[in-house]
Amino acid sequence: MSCTRPAPSATASAYTPHVREVTVTTVPLLVKEAVHLYPFLAPDFAPGGVLAGKEVYAFVPSTITVIEGDTIHFTFVNPEDDAHSFVLPDLALALPGQSITHATYVARHAGISPFLCSIAAHLPMMSGQLVVLPAASMASAPPHAEREARDGS
Repeated sequence: MSCTRPAPSATASAYTPHVREVTVTTVPLLVKEAVHLYPFLAPDFAPGGVLAGKEVYAFVPSTITVIEGDTIHFTFVNPEDDAHSFVLPDLALALPGQSITHATYVARHAGISPFLCSIAAHLPMMSGQLVVLPAASMASAPPHAEREARDGS
């Protein structure tokens, strides 16, 4: 009896890249406009406060997982008045207030790439990561694994 894994068969199929539709929304978490709703935030946004000159926004989702070679059709929804941006290696977009912005990105290399809003007052909180799994890891995966990755399960 051998404890080694059998060599992959010559008939093992390679991963076929997919087109993935991903919607990313900008979400205000702690912004100066909320002081009227939450008076306890007033000292935080005041000069010298922990949030002075800052606002806390987020991208939802903040982690996006795809497979090497996949094409991502992004839809960015910015439902508020404040402008944002989305910066990823090889992709930089302005996200004007109250807008929907579309972009296409090909995940060419496996790895983890950070993305962020480049507006200084929104950093470092408004950030996330694009996780690109190696295509080779999917080539020998059972069919349900590819379906789960595709469906985001």
